[in-house]
Amino acid sequence: MEKFSIIYERAAERKGGEANLEALLPEIKTASQLTQLADAAYLSAMSKKIFQSGFVWRVVEQKWPGFEEVLWGFAPEKLAIASDEQIERMAQDKRIIRNFTKVKAVRENAYFVKLESKKHNGFGRFIAEWPVEEITQLWLYLKKHGSRLGGNTGPYFLRAVGKDSFLLTRDVVAYLIGQNIVTKQPTSQRDLKLVQEAFNQWRDESGRTMADISRTISMSIGENLVV
Repeated sequence: MEKFSIIYERAAERKGGEANLEALLPEIKTASQLTQLADAAYLSAMSKKIFQSGFVWRVVEQKWPGFEEVLWGFAPEKLAIASDEQIERMAQDKRIIRNFTKVKAVRENAYFVKLESKKHNGFGRFIAEWPVEEITQLWLYLKKHGSRLGGNTGPYFLRAVGKDSFLLTRDVVAYLIGQNIVTKQPTSQRDLKLVQEAFNQWRDESGRTMADISRTISMSIGENLVV
């Protein structure tokens, strides 16, 4: 397995220098900042990623103010007890992307957020306190206890709210396969453990965030050579 310093050097060369590479690295929130985010902000970000899955992200972004209006500001305590009739009316509103299954998932996730918030004195505290060296276990937890948060949706949600997490993008997966860390898209607990161990090693070597590492890997291979 390559050392992170070699990956970084290659990515910096491809992007025209270290300064350019550093400017492209993602911003991650501190534990304090994550804790201070309102539960509604988490449910909103979670819902946005669900609606963006399999759809044009830009369109979802443009319509998001309408989503905020129709879906009661993503207040978990309200949405968690919304009736089936209310959910159906929301799903038919032209201000949003009319997808009943995904609107229903918002209610289900409102209940999930509300439950975890009660258990941890805030959903943000639940997210903030999850150890980054076990981040794939948080992905699996979101998939199991939330709605439509499997695959890359959960990790993209975490990145959107600023939780340190790597992403298994096409380039990152191609790199992991090329390094014989996994042999295919990692979905099983065994493969996710292998990937987690690799990222933990790179983190220990470099002191970098998981987000920095995965973004750097993605820029060290593939077709995009310069900014």
